[in-house]
Amino acid sequence: MILPDACRIMAREARDGWRQGLLAGLAFALSFQLLMLVALIVRFQAVPNYLHGYDWFVNVAHIFRPTPDRSDAFGIAAEEWLIEIGQMNYDYGTGLSVWSLNVVPSRVLVLVMMGALVALCLRLCARRRCALPTRRGALAALGGGTVMVAMTNATMSWVVCCATPSWVVGLAMLGLGVSTSLALESLGPALSAGGFGLLMLAALAMAWQPTVRTPVGQVETEHA
Repeated sequence: MILPDACRIMAREARDGWRQGLLAGLAFALSFQLLMLVALIVRFQAVPNYLHGYDWFVNVAHIFRPTPDRSDAFGIAAEEWLIEIGQMNYDYGTGLSVWSLNVVPSRVLVLVMMGALVALCLRLCARRRCALPTRRGALAALGGGTVMVAMTNATMSWVVCCATPSWVVGLAMLGLGVSTSLALESLGPALSAGGFGLLMLAALAMAWQPTVRTPVGQVETEHA
């Protein structure tokens, strides 16, 4: 009965605090975009000199019209850009984008979901009276899951990494070899899913309140 009870508590907290969760998710997604931009500016010691906006809705509609396989269409549309901001080198004709931050709506949505789930975990941590080892373990899983999801949904590009917006660009910027970084790119979806798994485990751990034995004559705390 522990797992169903924990799920029930999670569902109740999510329902009661959905507005706060949504705001937290949006705030996290926006903050992460700004953090990536600041990281690029600091790494390359240059401020952006161009900003492009794309007609995302028109582009997505154009993808779906000629693509017969809907699964392919969704996969292609998921990588469509909304905004691109970066540093352009105009020494090469019309210009070459040296680095950029690409705002991709599908990735932003993932970050919003992650931020909302983190907010739910923190709400549960504040309201539930878990044992200290359980709380520490849950917070460790929360931190690890957050890093995994955020890292694998980064959308930075660098000309050295073929100028493709990807999470591995961050690894290359930190000093990992470019070839090694690109070889790890295919692990992104699995790592992101694993991060969400850790976040769910953290929420379940915080929602579950173990039975605490009390002296005779006092009410015994039951499973939540």
